[in-house]
Amino acid sequence: MCDTMVAVPPTTADGAVWFAKNSDREPGEAQLVEHLPARFYSSPAALRCTYLEIPQVKRTYEVLLSRPFWMWGAEMGANEYGVAIGNEAVFTRLPVERTGLTGMDLLRLALERATCAREALELITHLIARYGQGGYCGYRHKKFRYHNSFIIADPNEAWVLETAGPFWVAERARGIRTISNVLTIGREFDLISPEAFPYARSQGWCRAAADFDFARCFGDPFYGLLSGGQQRRACTWRRLNLSAGKIGLEEMFAALRDHNGLRPEQGWRLQMPCAHASWWPARQSGQTTGSMVSRLQQGRSQHWLTGTSSPCLSVFKPVVLGGQLLMAGPQPGAGFDPATLFWRHERLHRLVLRDYLYYKGMFESDRSALEARIVQEFSEQKGEKNFQCYWDKHWQAITAWSRQLAASRPKRSFAPWFHRYWRRQQKLDQDCAAIPP
Repeated sequence: MCDTMVAVPPTTADGAVWFAKNSDREPGEAQLVEHLPARFYSSPAALRCTYLEIPQVKRTYEVLLSRPFWMWGAEMGANEYGVAIGNEAVFTRLPVERTGLTGMDLLRLALERATCAREALELITHLIARYGQGGYCGYRHKKFRYHNSFIIADPNEAWVLETAGPFWVAERARGIRTISNVLTIGREFDLISPEAFPYARSQGWCRAAADFDFARCFGDPFYGLLSGGQQRRACTWRRLNLSAGKIGLEEMFAALRDHNGLRPEQGWRLQMPCAHASWWPARQSGQTTGSMVSRLQQGRSQHWLTGTSSPCLSVFKPVVLGGQLLMAGPQPGAGFDPATLFWRHERLHRLVLRDYLYYKGMFESDRSALEARIVQEFSEQKGEKNFQCYWDKHWQAITAWSRQLAASRPKRSFAPWFHRYWRRQQKLDQDCAAIPP
């Protein structure tokens, strides 16, 4: 489960295109930030994606990726041309194939090979037609499969692309556009696969072109309800529309941190853009494990990532492509590893969940002040691309905050099933690691 959003002029304060995404996965499914240089291949061979091999190209572009540690593809990312993409799981009436390119594979391939949003859209739809989309996308929930939607943005425009098996539809973003785990493009669109309407009519989902609605014809209303996607999409859209005309970095941060008026233990389905997993079946794969905000402007794009779960407790840190490569430290994997940024922050997150409001309040002012200093200092660099130090500062702060919380008087909110779920999760993640708790 995820939430992705984009704002294009005139809704932005500075005339740039602003892109943001929360990647929601299973708790314990570590997500790493990976910064890869452009590469040239004199004799391109086969490229192994998560499940399929496809031909490699002669050149791949510099990319910044946020991806679950176990898969080749990425949940979100950007490239040297200022193309940024985020994907969403969507649930449709069509079966999901056991093998194919995952939505995360499609996203990474587009970033490595496309120089603008429209080219990325065309590349994704071409790959779907040639190889199909499919494959298992869960970590511990091994058989979890889904189709995908995307927001694809560059410094000049943004597109929403939604798919159902081999069929797809696309709409150019105008103003503010948010997507979640439901199909959203209905009767109005800019591009569509030529087979979509004939197939829908052959299935009896519509009678004529006049009543063709892609989301209604292909979407699965039951799983759409369980996902809470409409509620989260409405939440992010409402939050950004309050700032229409002046959207920038702070507004995107706030949208990704929004809890929709709920505490982490509340609700039977995922209604918070800033997601925290819980014991309810509809929420067990709903943990925000990575967050990203991008300011897309010709030659001057900037990207801000947490590299951790729970953006409400984390700090966004800058990355700029075209200069030094980010060294985000050791890559996280299966099970707790204190040498990694992801798992060090995850320990802090789980300490806070004992009583969210109480423990968050113990370091919130420090967290907010650190992020404000990073934003201020980075803006004063005036084009310099030294950003590594900000990632190091966050690492040091997490260590101090965790010690502060661990030493505090034990406190726990009254939510027994919620805490039981997280105790079980703690055991799972410690058992995966070759270290004592």
